[in-house]
Amino acid sequence: MSGATQDRWGSQLEYLLSCLGYAVGIGNLWRFPYLCYRNGGGAFLIPYFLTLIICGIPLVYLETTLGQFASAGCISVFNINPLFKGAGYAVIVLNVIASIYFSAIMSYPILYIYHSMSSPLPWQSCGNSWNTVNCTEITGNSSFFTSNGSITTPEDEYFHRHLLQVSPNINHIGSIVAPVFWCNLICWILVYLCICNGVKSVGKIVYFTVLFPYVVLSVLFVRGITLPGAWKGIMFYILPDWAQLAKPKVWADAATQIFFSLGPGWGGLVSMSSFNKFHYNNLRSSMIIPIVNSATSIWAGFVVFSVLGFAAERTNVPVSQVATAGPGLAFVTYPATVTMMPAPNLWAITFFVMLFFLGIDTMFVTIEAIIAGLLDEFPRFKSRKRIIAFITCVVLFSFSIICNTEGGLHVIGLLDSHVAILCVPLVCALEIIAAVYTYENFSFDVLFMTGRPLRRIWMVLWRYVILLILLVITLYSLLEVSSLAGWFITLVSVVCIPIYAAKVLLRAEGSLLERIRASCRPSNDWGPSEPEKRREWELLKKQKADIFPLNDLDKY
Repeated sequence: MSGATQDRWGSQLEYLLSCLGYAVGIGNLWRFPYLCYRNGGGAFLIPYFLTLIICGIPLVYLETTLGQFASAGCISVFNINPLFKGAGYAVIVLNVIASIYFSAIMSYPILYIYHSMSSPLPWQSCGNSWNTVNCTEITGNSSFFTSNGSITTPEDEYFHRHLLQVSPNINHIGSIVAPVFWCNLICWILVYLCICNGVKSVGKIVYFTVLFPYVVLSVLFVRGITLPGAWKGIMFYILPDWAQLAKPKVWADAATQIFFSLGPGWGGLVSMSSFNKFHYNNLRSSMIIPIVNSATSIWAGFVVFSVLGFAAERTNVPVSQVATAGPGLAFVTYPATVTMMPAPNLWAITFFVMLFFLGIDTMFVTIEAIIAGLLDEFPRFKSRKRIIAFITCVVLFSFSIICNTEGGLHVIGLLDSHVAILCVPLVCALEIIAAVYTYENFSFDVLFMTGRPLRRIWMVLWRYVILLILLVITLYSLLEVSSLAGWFITLVSVVCIPIYAAKVLLRAEGSLLERIRASCRPSNDWGPSEPEKRREWELLKKQKADIFPLNDLDKY
């Protein structure tokens, strides 16, 4: 790595926007608001922000520090501890699987944008060729909103029967659904055009793709709070139920949401920070990114529940009956609600354009993390980055076609609920162990890079608090795994870690303990990638070796 040419962001604002686009995604809109109301409304914010402070921000700071210091992607960053380098390959596998199903999800907003140009909206009524005899339109006298037993809504049948042609279960994959396939192809073409020049193109595009959803969210917020019944939904969302804080599940949900929404352990933060200038003070951005991400989640909750309050008002049902999470909120509940608004086509197009841009940013960084991780490890291919990006997109598109089938929604559900629950916490734990347990110079590296000493609080959180939280999150998440297929998806990326560790140990010499100790020492490739910075770093390390016990908590 030493001496290798490294791309850089055109400005630090590009880096900040790219990380925000990565962290702020569809989950902020369709998962957090539902978790908040289900876990005590405003009371849920106590464990949520507590977890943000003691876990979320420190993990973002650790990952961006490692990536920026070594100018390394998710694989090469583990040169700090070669025994754990398999975690980098696990991250690549994780992102490959995630991009496969996430691109399919991103094809849904494209479909809805196209069909939202029809008047009346095609999901507005029953009586279409795809509707069943159980289809019942929502009226002011309805006693239901979402599917209830044998009764279904036109919005539900439009999404599941017409657009996706969903099969009965995952055992029936069925044929390719052509409209979803073509929209998936469009999505991948857009992704390639945006990432083909690496951070040079991504850094410019994020000015629009990150900021535009905030404009739309603002418009939807103003529209939402002016709808009849909106404040009923908002009060349902924020009204605190303090008794919920006594339930362990509420705290586990808060930790899980913070952990998976910010993106540590996925490689994206490491990859994006690797393009920073070496002496950039990343602590400030490491705080801004999680705080803005969480604020966006809370704000999105006001947008969502103002609209759901309006839907509850119009249909004479409790807000709890219209409140859902996941694809059901975005592609069934919200489309049902816009049909009740004036100018429904306008609001439908506005919502799905926002949804698309919220997701496409995450895809940019996910694919870039895969490419940057592999190119850092195999630098001889860096001169052919466009070709590597093209091949990567073609291969991932080919894999994603299974999610464009009649059974695709079932495949998406299986992958989404299992792919990260073990790999991501384990990768984060190995990063912490590598940086603050087996490596003695981390504090010095931070001081050399930023010119500021590493505060003691960070070492305390990394060494003791966060590892415990990661253990709780992992155990809580693994309880949800119930099928053989689920366990396969959970373990398919993690298996890279012991396989690579075994390979490293077999190549080492000495007894098993000696091999482990030797393999945990940083490789010769660890350190600043710029030759001048590297020489200065190595010289200062030798001068300070006897007087700078760098991970000594008593001094920092």
